[in-house]
Amino acid sequence: MNAIELLKNKGLKKTAQRIMLINILQKASIALTESDIKAEMGDLYDRITFYRTVQTLLDADIIHRIAVNNVIVKYALNALHIPKPEMNHAHFFCKNCHSVICIGDTPSVEYKLPEYFSVDECEILIKGICANCRNTKKLF
Repeated sequence: MNAIELLKNKGLKKTAQRIMLINILQKASIALTESDIKAEMGDLYDRITFYRTVQTLLDADIIHRIAVNNVIVKYALNALHIPKPEMNHAHFFCKNCHSVICIGDTPSVEYKLPEYFSVDECEILIKGICANCRNTKKLF
């Protein structure tokens, strides 16, 4: 599904920034930082518009945010293969190349919570060395 169809299905206006951001994330094989997206957007990038666009696309469940730590935040497009919100969706962060990869089909884990607590969502971040870095032996 292209960017215009995604926006139409969610009842959102087709702005140049929304279309471009979706297109950039669609062609990326890994999650991207704001800097990565800024480089791709070129002159169309405006920081305030970027954050408003990101928030709109997050609220519409078109994209998702991955907070690796207090410094690194990346964005990825929600695809048809990504599980429903009530299912686990994991991300893998490579400590060597800093790429973030969405991992689908993560086995469900049931956490025992104190009485009267309920789970709305769960973020799973697995940190290690990706296959590409391991194969090229470019470790640290």
